Amino acid sequence: MTIVRDLLQYKGNAVWAISPDTPLKEALRLMADKDVGALLVIEDCKAVGIFSERDYARQVVSAEGLSMGTPIKELMTHPIFYVTPEQTVEECMALMTAKHFRHLPVMDGECLGGVISIGDIVKQLIFERDITIKDLEDYIWVHMI
Repeated sequence: MTIVRDLLQYKGNAVWAISPDTPLKEALRLMADKDVGALLVIEDCKAVGIFSERDYARQVVSAEGLSMGTPIKELMTHPIFYVTPEQTVEECMALMTAKHFRHLPVMDGECLGGVISIGDIVKQLIFERDITIKDLEDYIWVHMI
């Protein structure tokens, strides 16, 4: 069973972050430049929210006065849920599914250890499934002889 720590060792722990006062246009540009779907919102060295493509899409259709200068603090999701490095990918999938999140910060004590996405989780689960299938095929082959 894979835990978040293992996942971060494979994918890395780079985190792209902005401040709550960052204008929307700057946040969207950073997301495009880094090819990420979410940015952590950090204030005084603490994660205070998360801003995602989904947050932007919802605001575009519902907010009348939305401008590219709107500060992210008005658009971000907060409070944020997070996971620890010792949690399993299955636990992360359950939380993401229940709360309708696509990104989860990873907190190692007081330190930010990375961010995982639903894509990271799905890739890992598919990899594990493929290994299980191969092991079962090998088992069947050996026991048929």
